[in-house]
Formats: sequence, structure tokens, C-alpha cells
Amino acid sequence: MDASSYTPVPETSIHYDGWRIVAVCFLLATFGWAFGFYGQSVYVAELQRLHGWPASLISSATTFFYLFGAALVAFISEAIKAAGPRNCMIAGALVMAAGGVAIGQVREPWQLYLANAVLAFGWAGTSLGMITNTLGLWFDKKRGMAISLALNGASFGGIVGVPLLIAAIGHFGFPGGMTAAAIALVVLMVPLALIFVGKPPVLAHAAVAAAADAPSSTQIRARAFRDIAFLSVSSAFALVLFAQVGFIVHLISFLDSVIGRERAAVAVAFLTAMAVVGRVLFSFVIDRMNQRLASSLSFISQAVALAIIINVHNDIALIAACALFGFSVGNLITLPALIVQREFDPRSFGVLVSLITAINQITYAFGPGVVGLLRDFSGSYALPFYCCIAIELTAAGLIMVRGRKAAH
Repeated sequence: MDASSYTPVPETSIHYDGWRIVAVCFLLATFGWAFGFYGQSVYVAELQRLHGWPASLISSATTFFYLFGAALVAFISEAIKAAGPRNCMIAGALVMAAGGVAIGQVREPWQLYLANAVLAFGWAGTSLGMITNTLGLWFDKKRGMAISLALNGASFGGIVGVPLLIAAIGHFGFPGGMTAAAIALVVLMVPLALIFVGKPPVLAHAAVAAAADAPSSTQIRARAFRDIAFLSVSSAFALVLFAQVGFIVHLISFLDSVIGRERAAVAVAFLTAMAVVGRVLFSFVIDRMNQRLASSLSFISQAVALAIIINVHNDIALIAACALFGFSVGNLITLPALIVQREFDPRSFGVLVSLITAINQITYAFGPGVVGLLRDFSGSYALPFYCCIAIELTAAGLIMVRGRKAAH
């Protein structure tokens, strides 16, 4: 896989080395989201049970995790450029494992913040910024399919990773379970990265990105914040993910009082499963689509689903609405990178994707808290969910604003 011995196998071929990287990134996403995203709900429950700390204290540490992680993700492109994708991937896995062990050993509230800081470093090296930047080094024409398939690992982390984590905690206790999960992460991830992730091939877009006159990362970021095309993409997806994450975190609480805990669990399972289905189906056509229009329609479909969920209390209709909402959930973390690839200079890809990922994460970190505050203020979930609908529809219009052609 070294560039000196690389033979030009097309990206469409099953023998292309890049598909091995997709498989490695799938596993990386599985662990990254199991530990860093879905795992946070497990940590809240366990730390409350063990120490009796208020949910607000533990949740504030989770918000700190997202915000600190966002600051780190913004610079993942430079890290990959300096150390290479394999070293960054291995470092991310090792630090994520260390953060997992640290979470299990927390005895005082200040230790929880320290453990989440370590976990945030691991999240930066195992999540969206790392995966999109890495696959961008191997793929050009099939980048959309590659990213979509790899990010199914994020859903897999919620569907399989979290139940396994809970089972390990049930068997070994919280400290032992987190240590066992961390060992599994290192044992599986590090050898695969060492074996399969070598130097990327010399693709045309990579050669352009490495040109001597390429702008610095600081210049790219400065120009991005003056570019309407970039601002429309970054703000639209930040708004939608704010609404999406806020809604999903509170979904069980809402449905529990309407259709009961068992049917609520079924509805969430359908939502998660449809996220995988939607991402896989889109992966075959996403590189040929009008990606801004596809994004806008996805936002509108989520708004329609939310309207049904608020106003219709029939079991089947609610489960179907959750499935409709879930169909676009996975694609909303894939589409920003593809729009950046299509509309911006190849030299800007890694920096801009990392920047959008950081902006999104900073924004959606506040989603669950704001939805919760509005629910407490109004006495029901109708007001916050209607606000989410308004946000989704605003973003649907905003994403269609292209501005002038970017020339970073």
C-alpha cells in the first residue's frame, strides 16, 4: 500500500486498497460512537447509580466533552497531515481506551471532567473528522459511497456496541466493564490499523492539495468564514443537528408517556435501523445527486416526521414517523463532506470538513439541554418539538443558498 508500489486500480474495483480502509474506518466508527457518543448515556446512568450525583452535574460533563472535542476535531486535518492517518488512528484508539478506563475509575466530580477531557481526545481521533479526512486520501469519485459505508459503523456502535458495553458492566461492574471494553478496542483496532492502513495512493486531488502554493490552514479557515457558500452549508447542518440530537435524546421520554416504554423502544430501534438503510441506499447514488437539494429534502422529511410525532398518537403512525425521521439521520453527517468536495478547492477539503464537524459538534452539544429547558418551561414536548420543526425548515431553505463559487 506504499505509494511507491501503488498500481492504479480503479476505485470501482473490489480489489482497490481503499475498500480495506473503509472496513477499518467502519470498526473505528463502531468503537468511537459506542464509547464517545452513545456511551455517554450509559455513563450518566452508571455514575448516578454508583454515586447518587445529580443528572445536571453529569450532563454538564458530557457537554464539556462535546465542546472540548469540537475544539480538537477542528485541527484533525493538520494532525493527519503531520503524523499520517495510521498513526493518528492508532493514537485515537489508544487515547479513547484510556478515556474509557478513566471514566470507570471516577470517584469525584472533578475526575469526571478530567476523564471526559481524555475521552474527547480519543473522540477526535475516532469520529467523523478522522474518518472523512482519512477516506478523502483514498477516494475521489467514490468518496460518498466510501464515507457512507464506513459511517454505518456509527449506527453499529449504538445497535451492538452499547448493549455489549452494558453487558460487560453487568458482568464485571462499571470499572471492570469499561476496562474490558477498552482492552477489546485496543486488541481489535490497533493491529488492523497497523496491517491495513499504509500510505495513501497518489491521487490527483491529493497532488493538488500538496501543491507548493496551497494556502495554509489558517488562510483556508479565514476565507471560509467570509464565503456565503461555506456559511450556508455549515450553519444549515449545525441547525439541523442541533434539532436532531435534541429530539433523539428526549425521544424515549416523550414516547414513554404516549405509547409506553416497550413500544417506545421499538420506535427508537426502527429509527436507528432506518438510519442504516438510508445511508446504504444513498451510498449508491449520493455521488451523482444534487447534494444540496438532497440535504434540503432530508431536512423537510424530518420536519414532517416531527409534525406527525407531535400530533398523532397512534402506535403504528408514531413508529412509522420515527422510521421516516431516521431515514435521513445517517446521511446528515455524510452530506457536508460531499458538498465540500464538490464545491470547494481540493486543497481545502480536510480543513473545511474538520471545521464543519467542529461547528456542528459545538452546536448540537446544546441541543438536548435546550429541548429539556423548553419542555420544563412549557410543561410538554410540543413547544420544543415545534421549535425543532422551525429549525429544520429554516435549514432547508438556507442550504439552497450557494453564493458565489468558492475559490479557496
